[in-house]
Amino acid sequence: DNLLSLSDLLDNRKQRILNTIRNSEELRGGAIEQLEKAKARLRKVEMEADQFRVNGYSEIEREKLNLVNSTYKTLEQLENYKNETIQFEQQIMAGELVEFEEGTIGIALNLESKQCWCCING
Repeated sequence: DNLLSLSDLLDNRKQRILNTIRNSEELRGGAIEQLEKAKARLRKVEMEADQFRVNGYSEIEREKLNLVNSTYKTLEQLENYKNETIQFEQQIMAGELVEFEEGTIGIALNLESKQCWCCING
């Protein structure tokens, strides 16, 4: 019964890790989509800049800069999230007590390059 319970806990943790990875990939996909939209918008703004250079060059340049800055901030946030995930995985040692975001405590049992198996206490 304890083995089944441990197996369930490990399966649960595995699913949570897989969900985190999927969410990370979805965020990455969303950021790439935002980047593509920003690039398209940037091309449009550049064409408008050519058309309205005489009347409002500085305003268009400001808008373009804001779009680029916004895109880079989004990509930077995604990169930070990815790096935090990688750092977390690299810092865990087998047998180490691990505390998860929601306060759950577990013991790292098996560390692999793509996953970390933990026994959840509680």
